[in-house]
Amino acid sequence: MNYSETIDYLYSAAPAFTKVGAAAYKPGLYTTEALDKHAGHPHKEYLTVHVAGTNGKGSCSHTLAAILQTAGMKVGLYTSPHLISFRERIKVNGKQISEEYIVNWVERNKDFFETLSPSFFELTTAMALEYFRDCGVDIAVIEVGLGGRLDCTNIITPILSVITNISFDHTQFLGNTLAAIASEKAGIIKPGVPVVIGETTPETRHVFQEKATALNAPIHFAEDSKFMLDGDFELKGLYQEKNRQTILNCLIPLARQLKAHGINISNATKKVRYAMAHVCELTGLMGRWQTLNSKPLIICDTGHNVAGWEYLSKQITETFSSLPENGNKTLRIVFGMVDDKDINHVMELLPKEARYYFTQAENHRAVPANTVADIATRHFLTGNTYNSVPKAYEAALNDCTPDDMLFIGGSSYVVADLLTYLHPYSNNL
Repeated sequence: MNYSETIDYLYSAAPAFTKVGAAAYKPGLYTTEALDKHAGHPHKEYLTVHVAGTNGKGSCSHTLAAILQTAGMKVGLYTSPHLISFRERIKVNGKQISEEYIVNWVERNKDFFETLSPSFFELTTAMALEYFRDCGVDIAVIEVGLGGRLDCTNIITPILSVITNISFDHTQFLGNTLAAIASEKAGIIKPGVPVVIGETTPETRHVFQEKATALNAPIHFAEDSKFMLDGDFELKGLYQEKNRQTILNCLIPLARQLKAHGINISNATKKVRYAMAHVCELTGLMGRWQTLNSKPLIICDTGHNVAGWEYLSKQITETFSSLPENGNKTLRIVFGMVDDKDINHVMELLPKEARYYFTQAENHRAVPANTVADIATRHFLTGNTYNSVPKAYEAALNDCTPDDMLFIGGSSYVVADLLTYLHPYSNNL
């Protein structure tokens, strides 16, 4: 098989949550442990950092990887989902896994894993862990896929665990209370391993504290220790202020853990500033309050649930208000969602003054554009419907004057379709 055929095979042989949703969710570690044993437990040959949370785990994972990379380490980074290319999920020092490795890995292992009926995420996790060993990384930052306790990444024993925050998402798998969701995320806490918690609520804080105490794991609550760091931060979203505090609270326990393994980082503050100013350059991160154009101002963001939109709506409004009053500026929003999100609650947060271009991503889980528009009318939001993200984007762009602001979002898959359309020569498999 060539690369294109291999990716098609992976999607067809193993159900992917990004494609089919709940049908692809496979809790438990049995299959991953079998894949891990088959590969010789590769994750035991390098250090790891484990990152969970409802929102912000992707940004935090990329920023931690950028910091470690700037410190001179060879760093693996495993995240999901991808936006343009499957290869985005697995990187070493910002460089995507090669097509050749993916093809060879599948060919070498498919006779074994076909007997296990693994999920797509179980396969990609096994591939990532083995790839990092084969590349000789010093450390890998591993982002949890969904939840924590039963997530297939949870076979690792990291030197640091990070849980960014807890809000309502994937409740059909993780529970319908914040405490229940927190308990699932707290499943990544390991005996004696420091854990940093980004944000808590009265319902969740005691869950983390009790779990950490039971496992004798030193726990650090970022909201209790505010660190100041000046500099030019590349990730501009309002929600990134919370992520930065989470990351800054990781630095002391992480440095202690690295020192215990014989790794000392000099000029740490300078390196942290540099990494935070060059996260996207160092790691290839996309879709986080990403500016695509200045006149008109065009921004996309992967925020896709209520907690994310509580920040996004405020930032969109503030950014639009700050634009010069030259003529009749208009706020335009290309918007779509997938079917497992609280679309009504998100709609309540959307700016009422905007002109909307309702759309649907090329994903089986996408809510049809007409349905999105129907729900929007109940929330006094007005606009037209388009059956693809590129069509909605082009319509909005054609309507724009240089003084307008255009935002594209509502789902990671809406942003993925946009970036794929804007970069047609990228490998979007």
